[in-house]
Amino acid sequence: MKRPRLWEIVLFVLGMFAIVVVMNSAAYFITLYFFRMQHIQPAGYLFQLITDLIGLILFILTIFLISRATRRRHLTFWEAIIDALKKIAKGDFNIHLNFERGDRQFLSLVENINHMAQQLQQMEEMRQEFISNVSHEIQSPLTSIRGFARALQEESLTRAERVHYLAIIEEESNRLSKISDNLLKLTALESQSHPFEQKQYRLDKQIRKIVLASEPQWTEKNLVMEVSLEEVYILADEDLLSQVWVNLIHNSIKFTPPHGMIHIQVTKKQECIMVSISDSGIGISLEDQMHIFERFYKADKSRTRTAGGSGLGLSIVKKIVELHQGDISVNSQIGKGTTFVVTLPIK
Repeated sequence: MKRPRLWEIVLFVLGMFAIVVVMNSAAYFITLYFFRMQHIQPAGYLFQLITDLIGLILFILTIFLISRATRRRHLTFWEAIIDALKKIAKGDFNIHLNFERGDRQFLSLVENINHMAQQLQQMEEMRQEFISNVSHEIQSPLTSIRGFARALQEESLTRAERVHYLAIIEEESNRLSKISDNLLKLTALESQSHPFEQKQYRLDKQIRKIVLASEPQWTEKNLVMEVSLEEVYILADEDLLSQVWVNLIHNSIKFTPPHGMIHIQVTKKQECIMVSISDSGIGISLEDQMHIFERFYKADKSRTRTAGGSGLGLSIVKKIVELHQGDISVNSQIGKGTTFVVTLPIK
């Protein structure tokens, strides 16, 4: 609780002094009126004694009434606090406590409760959105599987059609499995229950292996792959970081049109390592860049759907980078390409 300010103390003293003066004046006139009505001429000390006694009674009565009013107001204030906390405990976060000017000492409490309710409301909205997104992502392949499974029951289908439908069912099943794996992986990373085993290794060698492993994909599209890898050692979880580079490189290949270009660069600064992955792909709008690392967010929904994305890859990438006390940023322009920059500390 904050200490009272000087001007608040001065106002309190002046207020008490004013009450004493008013009560003393009222007591004087009450005593004077009483003796005049009784036609009594009391001695000076008796008149003063009775005046002081009546003034004291009026002062005590006034303080009592003020304390009662203040107590009621404080009771109302605490009842509002308790009601708000009960609503929060029941899952109702749509509350806002109003601050009264006289309750300055409780301003911090009111602001913190309002802030807590606001944050919990945002988390609840994110939870509902997450459930909705999961349901949507699972429902889509299930609908395809159900539809083609029914189609396979038709006896008039040719062998080629049956093989085609079975291939689609297998593809959608793999997509479901990938969504499930990514959800489990993301949950494990966020709960920090995923094994985190750090060791020192050559980061440039790791990225070079991933580039070579993905050669069939980028040569099929006749992409130009420019690689500039400075020899650097890093202390990190090799398996987790491998998922970062695989995801970013595969995304660049996936969203870069034929005969495009991808540039991968690893540089070592004084206290960090920077990995830059650039492409001449379709690009990402400024609005989409603000949400690109959110779960299930897809910058180009139609393009991502055909590419088989679930909208979880970049969320996993960001979480892995953050587990390594690093940072990831994106810079992109529609039609000009995208650059992801991962910054990792040197330990």
